Amino acid sequence: MKLMPWLMTLLRGRSRRQREADLERELRSHLELEAEEQAAAGLSSEDAHYAAQRALGNTLRVTESTRAAWGWTFLERLAQDVRFAIRMLRKNLAFTALAVVVLALGIGANTAIFSVVNAALLRPLPYDQPDQIMQVFHTPPQKSFPGISLFAVSNANFLDWQDQQHVFEHISLYHFHGMNLTGTGRPDSILGAEVTQDFFAVMHAQPLLGRVFNAEEMNPGRDREVILSYELWQSHFGGDPTVAGRDFTFDGQSYTVIGVMPERFQMPVRARFWVPAAWGPTDRANRSNHNSLVIARLAPRINLQQAQAEMDTISRRLEQNYPDDNAGWGARVIPYHQQLVADLRTPLLVLLGAVSFVLLIACTNVTNLMLAKTAARKKEIALRTALGASRGRVLQHLMVEAGFLSAAGGAMGLLLAHYGTVLIVDFFGNHLPRSIQVRLDGWVLVFTFGISILCGLLAGLLPALRLTRTDRTLNDSLKEGLGRTDSDSGRGRVRNLLVMAEVVLSTMLLIAAGLLVRTLWVLHNINPGFDPQNVITVTVPRAPLKNDPRHAIFVQQALERLRGLPGVQSAGAVSEVPLSGQGGNNLPVQLEGEPPQPVAQQKMVGSNTVTPGYFAAIRVPILRGRDFNDADTDDRTSVILVNDAAAKRLWPGQYPIGKRLSITFFDPEKMREVVGVVGDIKERGLERPSPPALIYLPHRQYQSSMMSLVVRGSSSSADLIAEVTRAVHEVDKEQPVLDPQTMEHVIADSFSDRRLNMWLLVAFAGLALLLAAAGIYGVLAYSVRRRLREIGIRMALGAQVADVLQMIVMEGLRPTVMGMALGVGGAVAVGRLFTTMIYGVKPTDPNTYVAVIVVLLAVSLGASLLPAYRATRVQPLDVLREE
Repeated sequence: MKLMPWLMTLLRGRSRRQREADLERELRSHLELEAEEQAAAGLSSEDAHYAAQRALGNTLRVTESTRAAWGWTFLERLAQDVRFAIRMLRKNLAFTALAVVVLALGIGANTAIFSVVNAALLRPLPYDQPDQIMQVFHTPPQKSFPGISLFAVSNANFLDWQDQQHVFEHISLYHFHGMNLTGTGRPDSILGAEVTQDFFAVMHAQPLLGRVFNAEEMNPGRDREVILSYELWQSHFGGDPTVAGRDFTFDGQSYTVIGVMPERFQMPVRARFWVPAAWGPTDRANRSNHNSLVIARLAPRINLQQAQAEMDTISRRLEQNYPDDNAGWGARVIPYHQQLVADLRTPLLVLLGAVSFVLLIACTNVTNLMLAKTAARKKEIALRTALGASRGRVLQHLMVEAGFLSAAGGAMGLLLAHYGTVLIVDFFGNHLPRSIQVRLDGWVLVFTFGISILCGLLAGLLPALRLTRTDRTLNDSLKEGLGRTDSDSGRGRVRNLLVMAEVVLSTMLLIAAGLLVRTLWVLHNINPGFDPQNVITVTVPRAPLKNDPRHAIFVQQALERLRGLPGVQSAGAVSEVPLSGQGGNNLPVQLEGEPPQPVAQQKMVGSNTVTPGYFAAIRVPILRGRDFNDADTDDRTSVILVNDAAAKRLWPGQYPIGKRLSITFFDPEKMREVVGVVGDIKERGLERPSPPALIYLPHRQYQSSMMSLVVRGSSSSADLIAEVTRAVHEVDKEQPVLDPQTMEHVIADSFSDRRLNMWLLVAFAGLALLLAAAGIYGVLAYSVRRRLREIGIRMALGAQVADVLQMIVMEGLRPTVMGMALGVGGAVAVGRLFTTMIYGVKPTDPNTYVAVIVVLLAVSLGASLLPAYRATRVQPLDVLREE
């Protein structure tokens, strides 16, 4: 581009119209002078004019070359192409609407999923220097905890870590802690965290109101202070700015609110308040009870590898100093963000890959549409080229049209993504930590813009290149007639290849979705070990005071009232409802008669606290011995029940009734006698291959602060929830009642993450199938329109309707079958990516593959029948008469 001529023209005040007029006069003057010279040489006036024209050459090319010297012609041509593209797209509204909708579906689905991926995996957490925040775990000995790689931390080990480490700027311990908030007219049980002093320093967090804990408040007797989360401050205290310094009743005791944290501070997840971890000498010396988590911030110029190396050194030192408790125990340092989204990473990446397939299918569909549209314009393009338009000029014109389609699809896709993101976040529910805020931010907009441009290139470049590829093609286009029987075999092959690609991607998506559907079917048919029908459960948390008999009395009174309700068959209580995902406790036990062993080498079993009537309520059989009864109180012999798995593990080949053991964490000197063996329950997950070894403690002898009432009714269990809640409040009107739900819902919720992944993948696979069907239909419909003369001749020569139907349908099934074969191979190749998301089925499950093939064949057949039917309606005489 020459800048100076353009500037000189601008300074002279010349408009484009003036320049065009000057150029026209100059060309005319040049022709006249040349014609005069030719006439002077002896030619006639007419011959001289034609000779001058031949000497000048193509007037249009000369004009374009001259305009190029003026500068800024690219923008002028682009403006012309934009105006022309708008006219062409408005002229073909059906094509435009279809292409925009198809692109919008693909772009919108990708944008919605990317917004979640961006928030969960890419965007930093809303804390100061979040990449420096680490979580520190124990790594347990595999002999005692097979298959468990990370474990909670004990108080004494944490204190040693705190004293001996030099790689962390701050390090703090915390564990979840529930309290009942009463006296406000709205009794509620809220979940918070008990934290050590440096907790807020680790996060570099400052309170919105008030202050954080000081060192004195970490001592017993000085620990009646509480810091509120922003959400709790708003929901229960009305956002009162004077709340700091006032006293409120938590767990029946007076606590002083000393601060309120900002809205963005949500650590740990689900915590709504924080209280100080006030430890006495016994708590500080506890090295064997692992029930806390550790958060730390790397010191300046310290990296993850250096931190891990020092924690390994400290672990070896503790193992030597305290072999009874620390033999085989190590430490693992993990970035907090990585640990927070560990369970989300694989499902989100799989879903992102799935919607990428949907986008490719959408682009392929639009490419097919563009191929059909540009094929109808090949004579127009040939004429443009013959009149002097370069290949680049024609390509620019066609790509502008594709760009308009992709821009419109991107805009509509962004609108769809807004609502899609809301639906996906609601769908994920509690699976997304509250600190992860999903929104359409700048990166998401850049992503949408990028894939819109990419879609335009993919959809428009292939048709444009094929239409302008050689001069021979353009010459052939000019020589062809104007009828509808023009040859189009080359483009037909390309369109069939594109349809085959759509079927390949759809097959892989459908197989992935089918494997998840099969997984849920398998989980639904697993026997959990109890009967969930007509059973409801509600949680009744109480103040966690040790050896406080009030909770046991409350639970007993509530059960007595519940058993008297009409329609109630049995009722009991349990500290952890089966399959509720609470985790439970793993306890080391020492068997009577065996030599004493260090805690690290003792056998580990799970534990649960239950009341009499619990096993009857969920219909778990007593295999041997007896159930608990009201006589199993604190002043009687300490007793336990064990499940069948625990009996076989602890006393293989022996009769377990009468055997005794001690629980190291509770009271290692107290022996507890086995009085019964109960059936196995899949307490911690239906997908566990074998039930865990469990011991059950009577609530009157070991009181748990969090109990759930379990009630079996004679009819629909949902109808009992209101009656159970009312009965509990008749015993204690200040008692919070949480999580009323049926046991069927508990079971369904235990694999809700798999259900979520299944529904999202099924939705994307269904969208892919719909787009693939539209692609098959579009190709066949276009093929039928192009082959009307051929079909008419066939029918005139005696072809039957069935023959025409078979020909068109087979034409549609051919790329489908080939695509399915390649798609099945691709699904087998990438099947290992789904191993963590499926259960009970293999990645090569034949039933799933057969079902997907049948569905694809049925959809392909349905998409082929309508064009085939239209082909049979052709009237041979009418078609031949048109020619």
